[in-house]
Amino acid sequence: MARLYDLARIIRSKNAGPFIVTLDVIFDSIECLEEAYSSLTRRSIAEAYKLPLDSVLSIIKYEPALALKINLKRQTPSGHPGDRDVYGSQQHMPLALMELDVKCGREV
Repeated sequence: MARLYDLARIIRSKNAGPFIVTLDVIFDSIECLEEAYSSLTRRSIAEAYKLPLDSVLSIIKYEPALALKINLKRQTPSGHPGDRDVYGSQQHMPLALMELDVKCGREV
């Protein structure tokens, strides 16, 4: 088991419009990309974020960049009263702390 934080080179989040947050996860190797992609599910992401399953819109693998892109429906539109992260840039930690059953890893 390893935290995604320890496997990925970059984990970040940002708005993809006022109603969607996108999470980018970039790896150092195709092996880690493949293992993470196989381990992450819409359900596991929804549970990590305490969201309904239909709020996890997509998990996209983009091999040329060794990256995953995960799109989440925002629970509060960007800039709406009650929104605590207008830019969506503080939404990556629940994903980063997820534990995955993988064999790849990064030397720290």
